[in-house]
Amino acid sequence: MSVRQRIAAEMLDSFDEELELEIDDDRLDALTNEFAAHSPADTVDRRIYFKELFRLQGELVKLQSWVQHQGLKVVVVFEGRDSAGKGGVIKRITQRLNPRICRVAALPAPSVRERSQWYFQRYVSHLPAAGEIVLFDRSWYNRAGVERVMGFCTEAEVEEFFRSVPEFERMLVRSGIVLIKYWFSITDDEQQLRFMMRINDPLKQWKLSPMDVQSRARWENYTKAKEEMLERTHIAEAPWHVVQAVDKKKARLNCIAHLLDQVPYEEVPSERVVLPPRIHHPDYIRTPIPPEMYVPERY
Repeated sequence: MSVRQRIAAEMLDSFDEELELEIDDDRLDALTNEFAAHSPADTVDRRIYFKELFRLQGELVKLQSWVQHQGLKVVVVFEGRDSAGKGGVIKRITQRLNPRICRVAALPAPSVRERSQWYFQRYVSHLPAAGEIVLFDRSWYNRAGVERVMGFCTEAEVEEFFRSVPEFERMLVRSGIVLIKYWFSITDDEQQLRFMMRINDPLKQWKLSPMDVQSRARWENYTKAKEEMLERTHIAEAPWHVVQAVDKKKARLNCIAHLLDQVPYEEVPSERVVLPPRIHHPDYIRTPIPPEMYVPERY
């Protein structure tokens, strides 16, 4: 295979990686469409979706280079109801970026020790250094949402959170962090459908935790908590941005396009990479690898 053919093959492989991500979503969409009485034509055309996604991901690569070049510190908070599509957007953002520059912080439930700390303490350790982007898949806003609704904290602790978080975020912004906050919004019916699809899909059942199941019964409580959270933490230094997420594909494109608008960036000039000549040592003899060390070639 020539070098040109190999490059073309690698490009096709890259395209297939994106298609691979979409296989489960397409299967889920087909089931959703069957039960939701709307056709796939209601969403963005597949060809347009892929074309725009690839274009936006190319811009994200430029943004990544700019953040590293300028030493910026970027924090993006993703919040929303269970199954609202936060993880799908995060996956598309990080898919073609360097994990050393753009990383995801998805913290588990706090340990006994962490519960005794200052509430924001365990999140601070995940904040970016210069030249880094951190995407919080849920964040300190757990206190205003799941912890409050599920009774994992007191109302006094919630009130203290609402007093503290605006100052905490202003402090982050004053320190030079670019703080961007997204809330993914879906309807009651849409969440019901997505939960039902997860229940019936063996590849997605792991996404449905006992906490998610409880969130269905407490939809109105979560709604009230969300409304107060948005009202009391929507500040000029770090406003909330609501993403309409019933249509997952549109939500992904809209969120990524909006994110790119929040950080003014330019293309960083770079020198053309030239590979050095291969150095050969005539006296070097490659040591043979024992056959039992090879992975069996089943395919």
